[in-house]
Amino acid sequence: MSQLITYLTFNGNCREAMLFYQNCLGGELYFQTLEESPKTKNLPNNYKKYILQAILKKENILLMGTDLFDEDKLIKGNTISILLKSNNETEIRKYYSNFSKKKTIAHPLKRNYWGILFGSITDTYGVRWLFSCNN
Repeated sequence: MSQLITYLTFNGNCREAMLFYQNCLGGELYFQTLEESPKTKNLPNNYKKYILQAILKKENILLMGTDLFDEDKLIKGNTISILLKSNNETEIRKYYSNFSKKKTIAHPLKRNYWGILFGSITDTYGVRWLFSCNN
């Protein structure tokens, strides 16, 4: 079963924003900081507190966020992504392939350091799509 998830990108204030959203919506809130990531030993200390991933869950509500963004500057319009998540690797590869036909920017679909198959595409309409598979 696939799921569309709203994914927000912030400029260092993800924790503050997600706590506000939790206050508005309720639910359980989880944070993972850069400090908890194995590849951040050489980062300045102030960056280590940045949020790698935040997850707010309540019933059928799932809101995710991060303080990390690509080399592009964070501007209005690229702060929201649509995350397409599946537990079926064949399905997520098919979706990624379909979106690849009309893309402007892509990050290859590959396994990250904690084993999740992940990639992204910004389509020709300027919408950023994230693809994730836990299998």
